[in-house]
Amino acid sequence: MAAEIISPRPLNDQDPIDPAFALHRGGKMEITATVPVRDADDLSLAYTPGVARVCTAIADNPELVNDYTWKSNVVAVVTDGTAVLGLGDIGPEASLPVMEGKAILFKQFGGVDAVPIALATTDVDEIVETVVRLAPSFGGVNLEDISAPRCFEIERRLQEALSIPVFHDDQHGTAVVTLAALRNAARLTDRTLADLRAVISGAGAAGIAIAKILVGAGIGDVVLCDRQGAVHVGRTDLTDVKREIAELTNRGGLAGSLVDVLAGADVFIGVSGGTVPEEAVATMAKDCFIFAMANPDPEVHPEVAHKYAAVVATGRSDFPNQINNVLAFPGIFAGALQVRASRITEGMKIAAADALAGLVGDDLTAAQVIPSPFDARVAPAVTRAVAAAARAEGVARL
Repeated sequence: MAAEIISPRPLNDQDPIDPAFALHRGGKMEITATVPVRDADDLSLAYTPGVARVCTAIADNPELVNDYTWKSNVVAVVTDGTAVLGLGDIGPEASLPVMEGKAILFKQFGGVDAVPIALATTDVDEIVETVVRLAPSFGGVNLEDISAPRCFEIERRLQEALSIPVFHDDQHGTAVVTLAALRNAARLTDRTLADLRAVISGAGAAGIAIAKILVGAGIGDVVLCDRQGAVHVGRTDLTDVKREIAELTNRGGLAGSLVDVLAGADVFIGVSGGTVPEEAVATMAKDCFIFAMANPDPEVHPEVAHKYAAVVATGRSDFPNQINNVLAFPGIFAGALQVRASRITEGMKIAAADALAGLVGDDLTAAQVIPSPFDARVAPAVTRAVAAAARAEGVARL
């Protein structure tokens, strides 16, 4: 069957234009000046000859670039268009509406300026080299919608090459918000993370990052599952990344399919798509948690999940407890930039998750284990927590 062609124009005079196209016409963002240029005096300060004095000062002391340019409050949002939302490899041009959207979320929710950069290459070496060459213009780099497993190497190499925060949001933003929601779900049922065994469906970027942050936060045990089943040290078909995570997880040595390891589990976390049979969900532990985050179709539909789970979360905005990355990345970058952190550590991510969880407070219910993205307290709380953690971990320069 041929793919449906979506037209930005109405089919006839009676059909309204698709509101998504109407909103996106001309793009969703622009650059505006923060200083006036009203006359010759303004021009001589904002540009030549006044700008030359600032340039000379920065040449003599490069750290001044953070004080006298926008560098210390601007992030590059970088993609190669290979893993865009649920659309897959659609290319750099088609990724730009999403990257613009990410940039305006940075500004609206974190007060951080961001520039979308879509690269016409999928080669790891070329991506790394390009971003390194662009880095003098930015205070941080947010990698976005880059397919696994290349995203792991790209992030690692950029973190090694640069002294500014590099953060792959598809991995770590999802992990931070998941941890926050799981902490509150455990609190709601008078348990701790240490009491829980979690099963993650999907051993890609998000699944591996979630597993790592849960281990760092003290989860009882976590088992990752890929298409071949449970990831464990006895498997001979693992990639280097999966072999590394196998050493940190599945302390019970469980093998078999997702259905097999789900039996008796306290937590299901879905970041893979597909459908988990209801019969498998029914084998989970009493008062379990189901975080089915695939979009638009959760791995376990909430109607099914609520039959068995004490807490249900999804990635959708039309159900309670949305695991939404916008709760994390604006505040994480704002905190890191505020103290001019050289990188974003695991401790900074856990601090962000703890701050998010703490905002729910006495309002904690099964339908509210995570704050709303529109809660005005979110970004400031995450910013403060991340900045404090950066100082505590010795990566802050302010």
